[in-house]
Amino acid sequence: MRKNNPISNIMTTDVASVQEGQPLSEVRHLMAHSGISHVPVLAGYKLTGLVSLSDLMKLNIVISGADDRTIDAIIDHQFKIADVMSAELVTLKEKDPIRRAAEILSQGRFHSVPVVKDDGSLAGIVTSSDLIRYLSDQY
Repeated sequence: MRKNNPISNIMTTDVASVQEGQPLSEVRHLMAHSGISHVPVLAGYKLTGLVSLSDLMKLNIVISGADDRTIDAIIDHQFKIADVMSAELVTLKEKDPIRRAAEILSQGRFHSVPVVKDDGSLAGIVTSSDLIRYLSDQY
């Protein structure tokens, strides 16, 4: 196993992201329709936060029998992306070793780590699933 391979070898580079000013309902739809659980939040090209499926679930919106349109209207009226996203992020650089991603993800605090370029722009994201696939390929 090559523990010093760069994270760029396993990260997802075609990352679905949102801008800070977009409605929160767009994050919800992006997750639902793309099957993803983590959405980076950008200000222009700079990474400013991350919204996870767990973050959305914490909103504790109880709407019995409401349709998607009603749920979206309530979410967008009550919350902004900045209210929900994690802004204090642990990130990786493209050249960081895969081992570093394993160390971070094994702590169990979260299941994805954004990968940024030197200028702070988003280069990709590495998830627990990416790491498990990599490890599986090694054996």
